[in-house]
Amino acid sequence: MDPKDSLIEYPSDFPIKVMGTAHEDFVATITDVILEYDPTFHVGRMEQRPSAKGTYMGLTVIVRATSREQLDDLYRSLSAHPMVKVVL
Repeated sequence: MDPKDSLIEYPSDFPIKVMGTAHEDFVATITDVILEYDPTFHVGRMEQRPSAKGTYMGLTVIVRATSREQLDDLYRSLSAHPMVKVVL
């Protein structure tokens, strides 16, 4: 894909929403997955929102996107993870 065909200018900060069942290791696990694709990521760039009943956890993470391939690979890894229900 030609970089000029992308709607995203690289590098840039890019928000990703990750939702999964609330678990004590959810945040750490998602952080580890993100660090594989963005070694500059830190938890200060993450917002956590538990569901009303505390059953689910929603995370908004800001990653440093360097390419379309990086974002696609990160989305695939997050979506395939057994703790993750939805990635937006």
